[in-house]
Amino acid sequence: MNSYFRVRIKQISANMEDIITSLAFEHAASGVSEALSFTQTNLTYDAEVLHPKNHDIDVFFAENPSVEFFKALKQLDAKSDWQIFEEEHKDWLEEWKKGFVAFKLVKDIWVIPSWLPSPPEAKLPIFIDPGMAFGTGTHATTQLAAALIYKAAEKYLDRSMISLLDVGTGTAILALLAEKLNFNPIVGVEIDPEARRVAKENIIKNNSKHILIRDQQVDELREQFDVVVANIIDGVLIHLRDALIQRTKIDGFLIVTGILKEHDDEFFENFTRSTNLKVMRRIEKDEWIGYWFQNVNL
Repeated sequence: MNSYFRVRIKQISANMEDIITSLAFEHAASGVSEALSFTQTNLTYDAEVLHPKNHDIDVFFAENPSVEFFKALKQLDAKSDWQIFEEEHKDWLEEWKKGFVAFKLVKDIWVIPSWLPSPPEAKLPIFIDPGMAFGTGTHATTQLAAALIYKAAEKYLDRSMISLLDVGTGTAILALLAEKLNFNPIVGVEIDPEARRVAKENIIKNNSKHILIRDQQVDELREQFDVVVANIIDGVLIHLRDALIQRTKIDGFLIVTGILKEHDDEFFENFTRSTNLKVMRRIEKDEWIGYWFQNVNL
């Protein structure tokens, strides 16, 4: 079958959900999901699930659901309401790959999908297969981080002895960028084990010699780095603030991206309060902000 059917059943009560779910599976449903609502009231980014009195659910069928299923729904609740959608089955990974093409990340450094040939103008290619990890280089926050890493690199005459830590490395794209800019050594850390696996594979694809992906988290590290980079959502950056600063050498650089413009004032106040962080540069792209700080010795 090239399509499946989704039935959106509207505004059912919590005590009816289990009954309708059981009914759906009795009529050959292949799955049921809740249309949940969330709220995030502050930059801690701990999402809270809202529990309204009534909510929608989606019921999935491989074939057009039977008339008997809808009759049974009406018998349960004469006021029940629904919509039926026929949706096409797709290999979403293959569909996404069609839109991921080689592009210039910064200066002569290009990002190349690992399944495509490198274009001749890509003098310094980074081959990326993202899998389920974040970091193709197309997102504004990654591009902000790349631009700031490049600017920070210009401060060092000899980057072969300049260390860099990439926190939340994802696909390791920023670590690989740092290696193209001759930073050495480079360490990447990542909380998601699947992303760590992807990062290690991308390092092999690029014949990396100076990047190590650690299974530790940033607060478990003990050494300090000349440059620390964290491309993570703003609430998590605030949560990790002390660990990020502790890993940054005195007079070293801390680059953070992933700050929404609408959160900028609150983020800046929370992130810099009672620290020795000096702003070197602030840049914007789309609705995102990036900061380049120096951890000065006052």
